[in-house]
Amino acid sequence: MRIAPTDAERRLWFCLRDGRLAGFKFRRQVILGEAIADFVCFEHRLIVEVHGGQHSGSAEDKRRDRTLQQRGFRIIRFWNDDVLMDTDAVIRGILAAIKP
Repeated sequence: MRIAPTDAERRLWFCLRDGRLAGFKFRRQVILGEAIADFVCFEHRLIVEVHGGQHSGSAEDKRRDRTLQQRGFRIIRFWNDDVLMDTDAVIRGILAAIKP
């Protein structure tokens, strides 16, 4: 767990916290077994991850995703730059993942 969130995480958390996203409840920096998820909506078993370039094609992320998917979670990822430059598109992507 990080003490200080990245700028992208801080911006996205502002949009997700306190039910601001259509009333859906998200938690930040959630420990799930050996993994720590950036944001989780337990009601919809959705994990939202925000990453920089160091995660591009990461074998560790793929292994972690498989483990979390086996536990019934869906994972969506966004790049830091996308969150910072087009927050509205990221929010629409999260809503699309929640709503059938």
